Amino acid sequence: MPVDRAWLSRNLGVADAEELGATATAPSAQEPDRAIARDLIDFDSEGPAGQAFQATAPKTSTGLSKFVDIDWPQRLAPTPGERPTGESLPRGDVLMVTWTVDEGHALSRVLTPGFDSKSDWQPYTKNFDQIATKMRAGCPARDARNLGTYWTTAIGTKHVILFKSNSHMSQDGPQLPNALVWAQIIQDVQPQWVITTGTGGGIGPAFEVGDVIVSRFVAFDCKKEFKELNGESFACATNPPDARFSEAETLFRFNAGSLPADNKRAPQIVIPDSPQTGILTTDFFGFDNTDNTYQLQGRGDLSEMGDAVLGKVCQEMGSQAPRYTIVRNVSDPQIDSSDMTLEQQTNVAGSIYKAFGRWSSVCSAIVCWSIVAALT
Repeated sequence: MPVDRAWLSRNLGVADAEELGATATAPSAQEPDRAIARDLIDFDSEGPAGQAFQATAPKTSTGLSKFVDIDWPQRLAPTPGERPTGESLPRGDVLMVTWTVDEGHALSRVLTPGFDSKSDWQPYTKNFDQIATKMRAGCPARDARNLGTYWTTAIGTKHVILFKSNSHMSQDGPQLPNALVWAQIIQDVQPQWVITTGTGGGIGPAFEVGDVIVSRFVAFDCKKEFKELNGESFACATNPPDARFSEAETLFRFNAGSLPADNKRAPQIVIPDSPQTGILTTDFFGFDNTDNTYQLQGRGDLSEMGDAVLGKVCQEMGSQAPRYTIVRNVSDPQIDSSDMTLEQQTNVAGSIYKAFGRWSSVCSAIVCWSIVAALT
């Protein structure tokens, strides 16, 4: 069911969209999409921003304080490694990459328990100065003085390298240095599989917060800074192993109580069978609504702002490319256009992410676990 004002009251505890406040805006009127994306990239439910948001949306909680430990299958519980050292990422069987602060909190809580992506993971600075020359001033990587943070974990017999990227297609600038970062970390790890994971906007009325799309299909939908990439599409030759997907769905139950009260069912895993049901990478902050304002319907199951860069890099690598998949959870569902202005809808989409993005990311982190566990 699309999100309307009544949904906000029941799930966030706000009586009206205006109570959520304005979405972040850029100094230049030409840069609102970048500013909105940056606001969500940096939002930290564990910090002051999370506390301020809870004051606005009282039915939400800060951080992952209510996280329920998962009862993993025997001998398959994620086992974090020691603090990594060295300039390069270590070699591993699987490279797993996520993007926002809250996605990082969730991924690390699930797969590197005891070692948080923001406060504990190791900074990655290999070739930072060289790559940073291609990034615009004030982007997250240049502000952090690193390309990301990382840690390792073991799942069964498989060695996993987890990377929280500070390089972003939406933030770095028109030279697309995120492609250089992808190529470098793949070269470091030499993985069998690469997984890019995190949040996104569900397309169509069927999706609920916490549903997980596992797609080998991804395409650029670019109308602004990266118009030259618009329409390019990519596909890994094979789907990732799905033998443990049903098991992953049962493990969602441990933390499903922190998803929206309006969810009518347990989260589901969806495997697209065509590019038209895959992932759309936009260079604008778009979301699905009942008016189909951003023309997303019929072109994918979920929209986000970066994964097609991985498809592009792997295509350019040719036979040397690893297999890859996209594991994206629905952090905000379709919005009812009849009930709000477009500006209000934008605020709502961002606010639903702030309320539930970390909890929906717990679901995608469990799915990432299931893919690795099926490889053992």
